[in-house]
Amino acid sequence: MQITEAKKHTLAQLVERSNQLGADRSVCNWGGGNTSMKSKEIDFRGKLVDVLWVKGSGSDLAEATDQNFTALRLEDILPLMDRENMTDEEMVDYLSHCMMDSRHPRSSIETLLHAFLPFTHIDHTHPDSIISLCCTDHGRVIAEQIFGERMVWVPYIRPGFELSKKIALAVQANPSCELVLMEKHGLITWGETSEICYQHTLSVIQEVRDYIAKRIHPEKVFGGQRYTPLAAEERMQIAVKILPVIRGIVSEYQRMILTFDDSPDFLEFVGSHVGPALSQVGAACPDHLVHTKRVPLFIDWNPQCENVEHLIQKLKAGLADYKENYQVYFEKNKNFGDTMHDPYPRVILIPGIGAIGTGKNKKMSSIALALYHRAVAVMKGATTLGEFVSLNEKESFNVEYWPLELYKLSLAPPELDMARKVAFVTGGAGGIGSSTCRRFVQAGGHVVVADLAFENAQKLAAELVETHGEGVATAVALDVTQEEKVQQAMEQAILEYGGIDLLVSNAGLASSAPISETSLAEWNKNVAVLGTGYFLAARAAFTVMQDQGIGGNMVFITSKNAVYAGANAAAYSAAKAMESHLARCLAVEGGPYGIRVNSVMPDAVLQGSAIWNSQWREERARTYGIEPHQLEDYYRRRTLLKVNVFPDDIAEAILFFASEKSAKTTGCSLTVDGGVAAAFTR
Repeated sequence: MQITEAKKHTLAQLVERSNQLGADRSVCNWGGGNTSMKSKEIDFRGKLVDVLWVKGSGSDLAEATDQNFTALRLEDILPLMDRENMTDEEMVDYLSHCMMDSRHPRSSIETLLHAFLPFTHIDHTHPDSIISLCCTDHGRVIAEQIFGERMVWVPYIRPGFELSKKIALAVQANPSCELVLMEKHGLITWGETSEICYQHTLSVIQEVRDYIAKRIHPEKVFGGQRYTPLAAEERMQIAVKILPVIRGIVSEYQRMILTFDDSPDFLEFVGSHVGPALSQVGAACPDHLVHTKRVPLFIDWNPQCENVEHLIQKLKAGLADYKENYQVYFEKNKNFGDTMHDPYPRVILIPGIGAIGTGKNKKMSSIALALYHRAVAVMKGATTLGEFVSLNEKESFNVEYWPLELYKLSLAPPELDMARKVAFVTGGAGGIGSSTCRRFVQAGGHVVVADLAFENAQKLAAELVETHGEGVATAVALDVTQEEKVQQAMEQAILEYGGIDLLVSNAGLASSAPISETSLAEWNKNVAVLGTGYFLAARAAFTVMQDQGIGGNMVFITSKNAVYAGANAAAYSAAKAMESHLARCLAVEGGPYGIRVNSVMPDAVLQGSAIWNSQWREERARTYGIEPHQLEDYYRRRTLLKVNVFPDDIAEAILFFASEKSAKTTGCSLTVDGGVAAAFTR
């Protein structure tokens, strides 16, 4: 297919319009909605043909590029208007033969809607105000008051051939109409140019937004407030206690990542009189349902007179009930061949506290909450206009288990080894630490980069997010010698991800001096960082893993010096030996909880190391009677394998202990030193 420069410009306008619509989530949900344009293109035969460009399946308008749009031959699609019916499977197969370029993405399920309408540019969106109107019990009457004959109202039908044809016939029968409202679904608008279409979409949305705004009484929203939100600090303290418990329960089938959100709209909704009942009516939009499930879990907890222990008990009971009810819902509505999703909620609502989202990664748990923000806005508008209504149970199930939606999810690449896991890496911005963080994220995990050098930790976390995607890394400031600082850093990790699965205890320092010249201050400094620091980090991580109840993993970065009695390093070596034995002790304690604790024993990892760029390099060179720049070659020559050891080598060993490959190994020390015979264990 040849695309002229003029058409490239037109396609760029479609992409720009799509991005603008998607950028405002009150206009377009994440992953939802689609846009299109019609043009003439030259096909592979050199023939000029009419083409429909439509956003492909599975992409998000806010992030769409020209690579996310599919071109289809209209002359092949338009004859479908003459058909009486067509299954989803038939439609998808048929449209695959209409594509101008087989390399384009699979076309949207709503492609026929865009094809059958005779307009050059079309927007299909799910704006909050429009969904509020379309999810009100007498929404059609109100819509007629607002738009009159400018509007076509279409009763709810799941997207596909039947809905597309109904809309096309309704518009044909009302040639003066300017928009289509789809009950419990969304809005369709159009225009002769991309800019006209965009402005028309916004103006229609604003009309309804203004209509609702004039009728809202703040003190009556959601029936008024029943509970006052707890103070921000108290909300955080409670969240830290409950998130690991929740994460452990909802990870029964596969681990989940959590997102906590105590923004004002959630606090208003969960603390309202009608919030508990309203939340159980159903999803505000079919596009929400795939990511939020039909209903959230609402916890009946009084923040003014019940404590956190009561809340934890209610969460456990509520999650058990939700699981049981979901299993009943599935059995009642399942179709042949359906396989049940995990039966736990995607959204949990708690009065006085806020909302918690669950998902296979940070992005998806955040999307669940982002969509529930939209649901709250929709319910706010709908209850202002009348009574909020939703899809019935069977309709909801058919969307949640819709083969075409499940197919979109199946397009995601297979999960990697560390998917759904969270690593907390002390000294995370250093040589070994940064390599470990990079490898862990590359393997599909999430990482908390914890380091005293906070700016360096922030830079690394930003790099990982830029390279691997939203939410994969976060940075925390950490001084491992300070009990309060360790606890604060661990709490930040809990608030970010809901808990942790792996502690990599790696923060370190080193000093070298003959024993007669080793000061008490130097001794205490080594013990504080390498002994007490490892203890404090491990204790904090162990507690979180116990609360989660789903096992866990710790890897201590010790040293060849933990077993090798070298000269002029008594403080460092003794502290490293303390680390090794602490790891073995924790392996014994952790076994009953499924918490594995192992050690990696490197030697002379100079690359990227702040330690080896300090006085330690000069001190060790002096001990061996060589120049500092000769250390790399000295260490290489003394190994049995005649190799240098690099941070990536240590990271690979850590990933081994973090993976299922070592699932039956604990209390183990793995040397990664090129072979230093003097350090062989005896």
